[in-house]
Amino acid sequence: MNINWYPGHMKKTIEDIEKKLKLVDFVIEIIDSRIPFSSRNPIFDDLLKNKKRLLIFNKSDLSDPKLNEAWMEKLTDENNFAISYNAMKGNVSLVVKKSQELMAEEIKKYEDKGLNKGALRAMIVGIPNSGKSTFINSISGTRSAKTGNRPGVTKVNQWIKIHPKLHLLDTPGVLWPKFEDKVGLNLAFTGAIKDEIMDRETLALKLIEKLKNIYPSSIEERYKISNVKDKEALDIMDEIGKNRGALMRGGYIDYEKVAGIVLDEFRKGILGRITLEVPDEFL
Repeated sequence: MNINWYPGHMKKTIEDIEKKLKLVDFVIEIIDSRIPFSSRNPIFDDLLKNKKRLLIFNKSDLSDPKLNEAWMEKLTDENNFAISYNAMKGNVSLVVKKSQELMAEEIKKYEDKGLNKGALRAMIVGIPNSGKSTFINSISGTRSAKTGNRPGVTKVNQWIKIHPKLHLLDTPGVLWPKFEDKVGLNLAFTGAIKDEIMDRETLALKLIEKLKNIYPSSIEERYKISNVKDKEALDIMDEIGKNRGALMRGGYIDYEKVAGIVLDEFRKGILGRITLEVPDEFL
């Protein structure tokens, strides 16, 4: 299933981020904790190499708690702090505290010279639909950033003063030109790639195939299906259709409707707390 998605505005965004890096002290990278590897733009590794990063494991209420911990431990080092975050609840003090800890060495350099560093300035980066705008709104307490479940809603850079000690520079969500199949699928499952360019029925089938192996009980409990590990993904899709009344005239399965049900319920967390990637598989 080949996925190519790189509109012109994303190339322009990368160039803009590069120009504005000199304005900030560090970078806040928003990660979708359901896909901690696939939701990190590899372009950032080179682009942001001279900046420390606070890694926000967003949507942590939708992901597997044990795997949240495993991923954060793997990605935390002297230049990267990873923290778990639920943007729907918000926690300004946590973000400010961790920002101060991350930049403690730089703050001390100012203090040693008898200077006050003032507010730290951070640029927020992330892929589309990682929850970046919701994160900003939750910690600023305002509707300062447009939100939407469609990739690419945030279009312009905005400074947001969320706290006397922390100011944020927003940037649009950005993808990269080519994905490995595994990464592309994970991005599509979570909605980071627009559904309009996907074959949703095939996408849902591939998601069922994945879930039956890693979270079989999620499918069994939600759709009242037994022994899903022993069944083909298409047969599971048929059973979901029958159990949910997603049928067309003549009793045929309405696969389009089933696809909508499965993708929607996965994305909203109705299927349970699910992480599609484990550290050992990717790092």
